[in-house]
Amino acid sequence: MGYIKWGFLITIWVLFGAFLHYTLPQYDVVRIVNTYEERIELNDWTRIFWSTPDTQSATISNRDVQFIQAVRPDGDAVVYRNEDTGWNWPPYFKFDTANLYTEANDSISNKADPEWVAVLHYGWRSEFLSAFPNAVAIRAVAGPGDKPLNWVSMVILVLIAALFWAVYVRWRRFRRNRLDPMIEDVEDSLYAAGDAIAEKKSRLRRWFGRKGS
Repeated sequence: MGYIKWGFLITIWVLFGAFLHYTLPQYDVVRIVNTYEERIELNDWTRIFWSTPDTQSATISNRDVQFIQAVRPDGDAVVYRNEDTGWNWPPYFKFDTANLYTEANDSISNKADPEWVAVLHYGWRSEFLSAFPNAVAIRAVAGPGDKPLNWVSMVILVLIAALFWAVYVRWRRFRRNRLDPMIEDVEDSLYAAGDAIAEKKSRLRRWFGRKGS
């Protein structure tokens, strides 16, 4: 039972950590090299990795998506999608896809004269799942090492930690003041009942012993 319990808890925490890693905003310092638009087929099992900014987009099987191609300072390629999130999850309330696409095109540069930008995004890049992180904002930076402080994610993580700590403290207090005394009363009742049963069995044995003699 102990292995099952710990396996269950580890699975829950891993899933929760993956959810936070996918949803929380992250910064990448990159050099934008190209932008393009492509019609994407939305499969049922990969649809969760694409935005649904309105009700209609949840029913169509394909749509045109804008992409931003970029290169990291170490030379690795990264591709972002540029989709509105609307009022849906995650709550970035992004409605400026066209403006962001214009900013990305204006920031295109080459190796000889690089222009570095910080791309605020959420999501994962997976070639197997055809998943792309969604760019939320673009801002110019001084160089490849000038990465903005991700204070939004830090604040959210601190608030989540504080919430879990508050729930844990209140649960321990509730257990100490309410549950533990109830459990002790039940245990005492069981012990008392067990002693009473043992006493009755002892009397019954003595009675049969006297009757047999």
